[in-house]
Amino acid sequence: MAGEKITTRAQDYSQWYLDIVNRAGLAENSSVRGCMVIKPHGYALWERMQRGLDRMFKETGHSNAYFPLLIPKSYLAKEEQMAEGFAKECAVVTHYRLKSIPGKGVEVDPEAKLEEELIIRPTSETIIWNTYKGWIQSWRDLPLLINQWCNVLRWEMRTRLFLRTAEFLWQEGHTAHATQAEAEEETHRMLGVYRTFAEEWMAVPVYYGPKSEGQKFPGADYTLCIEAMMQDKKALQAGTSHFLGQNFAKAFDVRFQNTQGQLEHAWATSWGVSTRLIGGLIMTHSDDQGLVAPPRLAPIQVVICPLGKEATEREASLAAAKKLAGQLRDLPREDFFNFEPVAVKVDEDFNNTPGFRFNEWELKGVPVRVEIGPKDVAQKACVLARRDRPGKEGKQMGVPLDQAADKIVALLKEIQANLFAKAKAFRDANTHTIDDYEEFKKKIEEPGGFFLAHWDGTRETEDKISAETKATIRCIPAHIPKEEGKCMVTGRPSAQRVVFAKSY
Repeated sequence: MAGEKITTRAQDYSQWYLDIVNRAGLAENSSVRGCMVIKPHGYALWERMQRGLDRMFKETGHSNAYFPLLIPKSYLAKEEQMAEGFAKECAVVTHYRLKSIPGKGVEVDPEAKLEEELIIRPTSETIIWNTYKGWIQSWRDLPLLINQWCNVLRWEMRTRLFLRTAEFLWQEGHTAHATQAEAEEETHRMLGVYRTFAEEWMAVPVYYGPKSEGQKFPGADYTLCIEAMMQDKKALQAGTSHFLGQNFAKAFDVRFQNTQGQLEHAWATSWGVSTRLIGGLIMTHSDDQGLVAPPRLAPIQVVICPLGKEATEREASLAAAKKLAGQLRDLPREDFFNFEPVAVKVDEDFNNTPGFRFNEWELKGVPVRVEIGPKDVAQKACVLARRDRPGKEGKQMGVPLDQAADKIVALLKEIQANLFAKAKAFRDANTHTIDDYEEFKKKIEEPGGFFLAHWDGTRETEDKISAETKATIRCIPAHIPKEEGKCMVTGRPSAQRVVFAKSY
């Protein structure tokens, strides 16, 4: 595994990405078209993301629940925009039984046809709001702040592991509120949670703000998003938060008695991120040696490699390795590590060469590698190697073993900060302000990147740009000061610049 070479980013970025996913043991294609098998190392990464996000959700007052995988087709039809937006991606269950045919296997039993066909959920707004009708009667039942961790199915035609698969894992929050102001505050709050998670946990800088009307979620009044730049300078939508107004409450007649005794429809939000975040993490930080995982999310944060040729040498270095591992696990729990022990592994594989072992852990993205050989044992020291700086540049020699645990924790925090700074510098260097449409059409191809340009606010112009350049409006950035100007295409007035990019 470690002996095989990874395609370099310069050779073929798309193949490089697939090589990382495969070689780092994150996922593989399933025998079911468009679906993936998430392997233990990849799933451990997702579990760390889950635990970090779940803590943030609960700190903002949300509770987890679970809703059915199957949705009556009539529910989808109740919200017109959603029905139109997801119709082409829906998988439909029409029968509930197979029958065995001797010598021929099985086939659908024609007598087991469902009275109403069922949709495998592409998203859960409809089934959840049908449920909320029984949960919400009074203003005292609000706000209702619910999240669920689950899988969804969208029949994608072109798939890529983690980034776009037919079935994927995600969380989807669905909240109900008594007032429009409360619902909009929730929409912005949860976007803030996603932004914090992307930047402080994933070490991925993001632009954030509303989507254009043409890019918003079907059924939403408006959509907020975070957008990240990958190393090929394309954008990745990393999270969305939707203000749904009263659309779903009206579609499913979810009404409550307000403090004045009057009936009114609830106000709604929904928000979600998915296993796509793993793809974004890979493409933001990894290099030609393999995966680079930010320390806060790395399944293994520290690997200790004892070395030695003779049995006595190995025993001594292994004893030192286990002692250091115990010291790391016994350190006080910190917010940085989600109040969990440091995830440390002792590599006892003496059957392979040190070089092979080191390459294997580099490939898997472990942030810090500790080497303890016979000379180190004699000096009561060790060697620290950081994954974000491969080679001699990233090595600290002669670190005293009695200081190593604290130095490793400090190094993990330094790596986390360095990955964010490096990604932000890359994004900022590849973000351009542009005013001329002909120049834009050339530069979106080469050098590519994010382009801040004026747009007249019309769907017609947005669609024209997309058709001619394959670039879309990623967001209307909330953190960039408004600047009046003229649309680069039509010359009409524009209130502010928006972010254009090609995207995944």
